[in-house]
Amino acid sequence: MRVAIRVKPGASRTRVGGLHGDRLVVAVQSRAVEGAATEAALAAVAEACGVRRRAVSLVTGATSRDKVVEVDVPAGDEPALQALVEGLRTGATRR
Repeated sequence: MRVAIRVKPGASRTRVGGLHGDRLVVAVQSRAVEGAATEAALAAVAEACGVRRRAVSLVTGATSRDKVVEVDVPAGDEPALQALVEGLRTGATRR
């Protein structure tokens, strides 16, 4: 499942939730230096979705705040993950 995200580096704490346009907001403590914020964002998305870090990969946006990530989920779990992502977009936050 692909998810469009907006990364906000340098946040006071890491959190996933809310919207920036049509993108899911991922705030991370890491600064945007040498891919640290991107890696932190991928880890935060994995934790929020309840999957291992290796199940989340970057599709586009390596040097941009706007990114698209792919979340690999077991067959049959896609509806549950879609519901979780929609919940995060509506304002529920997870660490």
